[in-house]
Amino acid sequence: MVSKAMVTNLDTPEFVVPAANRIPVVGYPAEMAPIPPSRMFLIRDALTKYKEKAGKDAPTYDASQGDGGASLPGVPAEILQRATELQIKLGTAYNQPWGTVQFRKSAAENYWKFTPASGWGQENIVFVQGGRDGLQKAYQAMVALGHGRVGDVLVVSRVPWISYNWGPYAIGLNVMLAPGQPEEGWRYTPEALKTCAEYAAREGRKIAGLVITSPDNPTGRTSPLEEQITLARTALENGYPFVLFDWIYHWVTDGGHSDINTVLEAFPPEQRDRLIFLDGITKSLGASNIRSAQLVAGKQVVSYLTSQASHGVIPAFYSQAVAIAAYDMGFEKAAASIIEPTRLSRQALRRELTAAGANFIMGDGYYAFIDCTPYIEAGNLGDSEGLMTYLGEQYGVAVVAGVYFSQAGANWVRFSYALPPDKTEKAAQRMFEGLKALG
Repeated sequence: MVSKAMVTNLDTPEFVVPAANRIPVVGYPAEMAPIPPSRMFLIRDALTKYKEKAGKDAPTYDASQGDGGASLPGVPAEILQRATELQIKLGTAYNQPWGTVQFRKSAAENYWKFTPASGWGQENIVFVQGGRDGLQKAYQAMVALGHGRVGDVLVVSRVPWISYNWGPYAIGLNVMLAPGQPEEGWRYTPEALKTCAEYAAREGRKIAGLVITSPDNPTGRTSPLEEQITLARTALENGYPFVLFDWIYHWVTDGGHSDINTVLEAFPPEQRDRLIFLDGITKSLGASNIRSAQLVAGKQVVSYLTSQASHGVIPAFYSQAVAIAAYDMGFEKAAASIIEPTRLSRQALRRELTAAGANFIMGDGYYAFIDCTPYIEAGNLGDSEGLMTYLGEQYGVAVVAGVYFSQAGANWVRFSYALPPDKTEKAAQRMFEGLKALG
């Protein structure tokens, strides 16, 4: 029964929330810069032109993409079959906004293997529909649970993954490129993080969060856990409400995956709850089109994400089931068909780059970042977009122009070695054939 106090005038429009809770009118969306679409089609166009000239059967080498499901074997069939069995058994009803108990349990026990000392467990896991979905939700949590304002600042590296520039901006965060030097792979330093906070304050803004990516995209730079912990601690001590660890590539490394317990146990509980971890099977299992990822965070963040997802994206079960099947198998075994050829390709590319005397950054993950300044200048190509087009159209080799990530990378290219080792070797040799032809 509806009480008399609940009755309103049905002839009058009515807001859902009280006046004190209504969103103020802010005109910033009308003043935003247009968010550019991906320019990756330029790479495909260049390879098409090469085939028109060299013949439709001419070999091409795509070292531009980071999709192990396209360039490497992808998710093993037995895992997909097991996931299908799990889907059939569960049925097709809605799941919870955070996923399923089965996913949480498998991720907590078989994947993360949380220790009692970490203080975290199943209830700290939220399934998300791929890495980008996870990132957008993490940014929203930073805004809502941090300073509660749009227009504040997300700090990223000097040469960030392109979607770090525009994903946060789309929800009302201004992205700040931290100080960094190419000879250090543009890595963060504690001093740089302090400088960002001071710079934001002078601009009348606050820091909403920091993104730490390791291995990094586009540079491939890998940061030891001790370094990541120092950076996160510095950020929190300088007023950053949240630190997001993007570990989407951390299984595809020579040194092995990162241990979340080491990070969690390095912080007291009140700081621990300001850490957010993004991970998924996109890269390590070659599962780009499965859209399977997770956020691991403190309970306040999990509660917020669950509430938001209940009115937005309810996660699909099949993408959880693929992860469950891989976790239950033992993830290192499940991902071996991606991890091992990538490791061999990394060795092959490092040999080729060293032999050519190239200046490059290369840790782990999928990528090497190569300084092509002398070739761009010799060919009068302007920047790395001109070089990218030249290599694609004239030599059938696709790389990604560093200028797409930021101006600091204008003379660099990203080379993806998420390929069989023999293809990586041939692609590198063909690339240097084209570079040397410039003089």
